[in-house]
Amino acid sequence: MNQEPVTSLKGIGEKTAGLFARLGVCTVEDLLHDYPRAYDAYEEPVPVGKLQENTTAAVAGQLLKTPSVRRFKNIQVIVATVKDMTGSLQLTWYNMPYLRNTLQMGQFLVFRGRAVKKGGRLTMEQPEIFTPEAYEAVRDSMQPIYGQTKGLGNKAIVRAVAQALEQRQLEREYLPPSLREKYELAEYNYAIEHIHFPSSRQELLFARKRLVFDEFFFFLLAVRRLKEKRQDCRSSFVMSHASQVDQLIEALPYSLTEAQNKVLKEVSRDLESGLVMNRLIQGDVGSGKTIIAVLALLQTACNGFQGALMAPTEVLARQHFESITGLFKTYNIEKTAVLVTGSMTAKEKRTAYEKIASHEADIIVGTHALIQEKVHYHRLGLVITDEQHRFGVGQREALGSKGQENGSLPHVLVMSATPIPRTLAIILYGDLDISVIDQMPANRLPIKNCVVNTGYRERAYQFIAREVAAGRQAYVICPMVEASEMIEAENVLDYTKLLRQKLPETITVEYLHGKMKGKEKNQIMERFAAGEIQVLVSTTVVEVGVNVPNATVMMIENAERFGLAQLHQLRGRVGRGSHQSYCIMVNCSDQEGTQERLDILNRSNDGFYIASEDLKLRGPGDFFGIRQSGDMEFKLADIYTDAGLLKTVSEEVNRILDEDPTLEGEEYAALKERLEASLSQSYERLNL
Repeated sequence: MNQEPVTSLKGIGEKTAGLFARLGVCTVEDLLHDYPRAYDAYEEPVPVGKLQENTTAAVAGQLLKTPSVRRFKNIQVIVATVKDMTGSLQLTWYNMPYLRNTLQMGQFLVFRGRAVKKGGRLTMEQPEIFTPEAYEAVRDSMQPIYGQTKGLGNKAIVRAVAQALEQRQLEREYLPPSLREKYELAEYNYAIEHIHFPSSRQELLFARKRLVFDEFFFFLLAVRRLKEKRQDCRSSFVMSHASQVDQLIEALPYSLTEAQNKVLKEVSRDLESGLVMNRLIQGDVGSGKTIIAVLALLQTACNGFQGALMAPTEVLARQHFESITGLFKTYNIEKTAVLVTGSMTAKEKRTAYEKIASHEADIIVGTHALIQEKVHYHRLGLVITDEQHRFGVGQREALGSKGQENGSLPHVLVMSATPIPRTLAIILYGDLDISVIDQMPANRLPIKNCVVNTGYRERAYQFIAREVAAGRQAYVICPMVEASEMIEAENVLDYTKLLRQKLPETITVEYLHGKMKGKEKNQIMERFAAGEIQVLVSTTVVEVGVNVPNATVMMIENAERFGLAQLHQLRGRVGRGSHQSYCIMVNCSDQEGTQERLDILNRSNDGFYIASEDLKLRGPGDFFGIRQSGDMEFKLADIYTDAGLLKTVSEEVNRILDEDPTLEGEEYAALKERLEASLSQSYERLNL
């Protein structure tokens, strides 16, 4: 049942299935693992007199009169007034004329919605309507809020999930009873049900803990497996020092920092050692990791081997390719680079494949298309993955095994700008040696930061207009793609319309988000990089994006909704050129502690300091509305918020594998089966 398409559920036809597919949900199993992004707690109604602006709450009272209907342009506005002992409150609904017949003067009802100030008085817009009995039935419950898409609202997703849970095939428990008992972990099927529909916060935390434990557990088991496969492996790709590398370093218009020189020596030593290199380069945004990658690829090519560089997006892959070819042309380096991406035509791909197979190509740059089976390398000696946290263990393993020659694996170098404290990096990248670039190039101007409230927006728009008039560009980041019926936050589509009205007509404003087709995204990013678009309104898809040295303003709406590490990554999109750059973080929350968190970014541009400070500030269970670590194969787990559990799971994985390295014991039979299934699913997703 769980592998059946979502159309097997009642009420889901082909059209609705297409909308679910936009959310990455194709099967019942996908739906069960499409976890809520937030929860709405239905609390005790508050007295009207104590209702606060910009909060979602319930009020109980009597309707003073039958609702009236007003017209505003093409919109019908239904207006009513509810009263209790402490005051009265205006209620408004849009385009719901039938309410005039269902709501009667004198009725005692519960209304729940967001209170906003309109014309100097509090108004509740689009409130849900309950009888006292109906509200009592949901009171104190946690109602799930899912990621949505146009045409597929939260209620429809809730109905589908409820049906999927009812009809699902129960999973066999795979964690040994001793482990569940030791860490007080919920049974798996219970956890899946209660992550969607918890009856209390306590129940939610119990379900979440089990699922987070599982995500870390399988990830770290796979990392350990990778480590054992690679550890102390002899390499047939022994690369001697290349004079062309020294010549390029001498010719560059800037000097490498001490930190870059140190890391380059570590990489060169690995390549020359006769053992397979497995190294992570961690460096803040803009610290100069890419030039180290290019120098390592050049050393590989000079030794007669091929090198591959895999980036997480087509835009970034293309930029790396153009940067390498431009560099080689400028300094007369006679090595050939080719590009391989999913959106290339069949003819372009065929030409690239032929060049790779014949070794006409020395350096291959691309997206995960590099690990598709049609690509055949000739003596692939070095594999580099950029923005490592975007690639899963399965991808790391697959690209590494692509170059296997006479039983020898290629060298592996991975790069990450995600600021992860060293203690966590050692766990997450347990199969890798770690190098850190902890210095910024001398010519980099520090970004000027400010955390402001919503009252600053107009001044921010004027500032953006001035920067554009001076020939610069700006990013504006919103947490949502489109308006949601459940979540109050700025969205890309509406914000783009707003900025087109607010900014001069001469300024081109476009939008970008993850639901757009790859080709559209590439076109927008290329136009922005070329300076044809002056203001780009986007979701966090630009976090790992193209290098636009001319962009000097990063404005982040609802900054309180992002993790600090992610905000720091976004901020790193500016400050990449010679002009002074600015980051404006708009805090839309008056919640205690929010300003304190954001002020950490105000004080420092050091990603590692920011990550460690954030770890201190955020306690266990502080995960609502904020996801720090974004990708890394985790749907629920967050390496910052769940740092304590990550360390615990790491110790447990080490203990189990030390006792039973191949998981052959009866106690681990179900666990081993689940691990193999999980890895094969990961491979299927990669079309391997």
